[in-house]
Amino acid sequence: METTTEKSAEVLNDLIEINNDRIDGFTRAAKDLGEGDADLKAVFEKFASDSRQNVQELSAAVGQTGGELETGNSVSGTIHRTWLDVKATFSGHDRKAILSECERGEDAIKKAYRDALTADNGLSSEHSSLIATQQQAINEGHDRIKALRDAQA
Repeated sequence: METTTEKSAEVLNDLIEINNDRIDGFTRAAKDLGEGDADLKAVFEKFASDSRQNVQELSAAVGQTGGELETGNSVSGTIHRTWLDVKATFSGHDRKAILSECERGEDAIKKAYRDALTADNGLSSEHSSLIATQQQAINEGHDRIKALRDAQA
């Protein structure tokens, strides 16, 4: 049976993994854009940077629990990035297709944060507050990607 500390570290590590997925996904998506897409590249780079900050904060939180720190990516994130690569190859680096795939990734991280904040997560109030603050920025990022996608003809 997991202790509260182990459960807390597990929840925090899951968020580290999906933020690592987000960093890799936005970095890859930025590379798939053409020269005329500097606006999207800037957005993608900002979101990758935001997730790097999230990882630093979450890593410190894991340290506070005394748990073991995860530094990798999730299996589903690796699959998503592979699909993004395949889709970019066939779509000719189409903005709408790239934004649609980015939105799928944002849907996944939104769900991870929502799940992390359930009542049985074992998190301290301090860690729950950290996650809620990060969640707000994640939700705003998702909404921005969705709006950019919807604005494409």
